[in-house]
Amino acid sequence: MSIAEETKDKEWPAALDFTMQTLDGKEVHLGEKYDGKVVLFVNVASKCGYTPQYKGLQELHKKYGKEGLAIVGVPSNQFGGQEPGTADEIATFCEKNYGVEFDMLSKVNVKRSEEDQCPLYQYLTDKEKLPGIGSDVKWNFEKFLVGRDGEVIAHYGSSVKPESKEMVAAVEEALAAKPAE
Repeated sequence: MSIAEETKDKEWPAALDFTMQTLDGKEVHLGEKYDGKVVLFVNVASKCGYTPQYKGLQELHKKYGKEGLAIVGVPSNQFGGQEPGTADEIATFCEKNYGVEFDMLSKVNVKRSEEDQCPLYQYLTDKEKLPGIGSDVKWNFEKFLVGRDGEVIAHYGSSVKPESKEMVAAVEEALAAKPAE
């Protein structure tokens, strides 16, 4: 029996109950992929002043990936047109310049606008469903931290670096929580 068959009737936490496309065009159900993991969703861009944060994200991935942290890059071109590339161009840029090994999803709209906001970010930014956490994405490299239980823990602005004491402490605390049985 495949994982998809085993988990098709499982109820997933709201933050992970989405099917998205990976940067290489494969469909992935976030719950199946990240069940029991700590997930850091980051809307990324290749031509932004915050783009060097890819380095810190990769460092977090290397340091904590084996402990259950999943970094998920979510490219978006909604802020100053700073992610104009194709999926192949984004993948090449990330590997060549930052050695990115963490998961990358396909380019989507992450902010509310006249364009369609992707369902994952509709949820992550919902102020009613996530009081005190949900708020509009204002720029590239904003981060949403999701615990092992699939609950959204925090929303960090662009200026919070992945290697900052604040971010590392939050990741370590989330990793220390035991996954639900």
